[in-house]
Amino acid sequence: MTILKRNLTASLACLLALAAPLQGKDWTRLRVAIEAGYPPFNTLSPDKQIGGFDKDIADAVCAQIQARCTFVIQDWDGMVPGLLARRYDTIISSMAPTDERRRRIAFTRPYYVEPIQFIARRGGALDVDHPAAMKGKRIGVQSATIFENYVKGVYQPAGALPVVYQSLEQVYLDLVAGRLDAVLVGKPENDAFLQSADGAAFVPAGRLLYDAKWFGVGAAIAVRREDQDLRRALDDAIVAIHKDGRYDAIRRKYFSYDIWPGE
Repeated sequence: MTILKRNLTASLACLLALAAPLQGKDWTRLRVAIEAGYPPFNTLSPDKQIGGFDKDIADAVCAQIQARCTFVIQDWDGMVPGLLARRYDTIISSMAPTDERRRRIAFTRPYYVEPIQFIARRGGALDVDHPAAMKGKRIGVQSATIFENYVKGVYQPAGALPVVYQSLEQVYLDLVAGRLDAVLVGKPENDAFLQSADGAAFVPAGRLLYDAKWFGVGAAIAVRREDQDLRRALDDAIVAIHKDGRYDAIRRKYFSYDIWPGE
């Protein structure tokens, strides 16, 4: 999985003309939902500028389809309802295409996949790889995420205590305050926290997790199910920016390892 979530918008002109315009509906202007609270994937600076990997990928995709994109900052819990209510046209915010979400909305192919990992206090010697060993331990997760589903589905039946927060910022704050024993989130988000001053007392715990049953096949772009022309155009754009090198140029700004999910 940091933020001041506000209902503001930031406009971005996508100027590169690298593909034919979309056909069908007029998608030359797109409203893109982003959480802006999930570093390093999406962030909000003190001067209210949106940044992060998701933002940069969105910029490149918008350029590829010749669309002018306006970003709408949206709290995570309201992401899917906001899309269905037509407050924006697409979600580019590290959303995993779970079966539950696919029943309501549509997704492009994945544009990244990340390993999942616990973190815990340095020297705590937690055995996070075995759910039974976590009995009575408090595990922090962000609400409405694959991490919440995994902890509740695998660790809670063994006696662990999931503690659910609206934002990742709140998760880390309680970890630092000693109110949590461990946190489960993606490795890139944890790496960003561990490199901060607050993260100095914590370390990765246990093995890297890739279980597709719980974590899916990666993060994808979401659209309404009826907007299949937009989905296809975004699909093609993701592949195009990977093939021409723009994807890797963006990825290297944030990660030293490959996160491309393959064809």
